[in-house]
Amino acid sequence: MLVSEILRIKGNTLFTTGPGGAVLDAVGVMAQHDIGSLVIMENGMLVGMLTFREVLEAMAQRGGKLEGLAIGEIADRNPLTATPSLDVMELRRVMLERHARYVPVMDGATLQGVVSFHDVAKAVYEEQSFENRMLKSYIKNWPDDEMQSA
Repeated sequence: MLVSEILRIKGNTLFTTGPGGAVLDAVGVMAQHDIGSLVIMENGMLVGMLTFREVLEAMAQRGGKLEGLAIGEIADRNPLTATPSLDVMELRRVMLERHARYVPVMDGATLQGVVSFHDVAKAVYEEQSFENRMLKSYIKNWPDDEMQSA
């Protein structure tokens, strides 16, 4: 399965913001839409990623206060990215290595969407469940004469 298939199933709703926006506003958007990340765009280019990880780190460093803090001050400026043609199993491996929960999918310089670790886990689970059902069906329908001669 390819990353593009996850995006096709998931849909193409994107949540982005600029680096100059307020972190408090970004947290409000993330909470309102039940999402864990925002892609940071500037002049049509990906310049970073804001996830709850960066927000929590900022809160810990600032005594729980986020007032006056700009997104660009805490965003991950070098996020892991994926291409639509990347195999999901390879993406899963890299996400585990880098402890990445959210990955922007880029087709060249164009943002296609964001894939979460949940999306990847769900896709792998569904693919393995399908294969498991096919194997069970194949074994169940195995011809009796082949079983006896084996």
